[in-house]
Amino acid sequence: MAETVALPDPGLVEALRALSNPMRLQLLMWLREPERHFPLEEAIADPAEVGVCVSHIQARTGLAQSTVSAYMAELQRAGLVKATRVGKWTHYKRDEQRIARLVATLGETL
Repeated sequence: MAETVALPDPGLVEALRALSNPMRLQLLMWLREPERHFPLEEAIADPAEVGVCVSHIQARTGLAQSTVSAYMAELQRAGLVKATRVGKWTHYKRDEQRIARLVATLGETL
């Protein structure tokens, strides 16, 4: 009789896939300390409360806006960041609770 194989949580797999790209991982690291990595004097909303504007993220990376938006959407789908609209701009902030659960799950399963 064959042993049943328990597959990893799909959410965990999606988060790890999102983090497998070095730039997406870097973005998440920068968002950990937005005041250190982004020009707060130009912010239209509080980065600690709402997040960092995608235009500031784009300026920091030097990548095309469409590429940055795609990277941030991938991190959002994986539950690693939350998006908030302020006027016509989208701001991104880390989802610290989700990241903590991810780290705990990794510690329990790997």
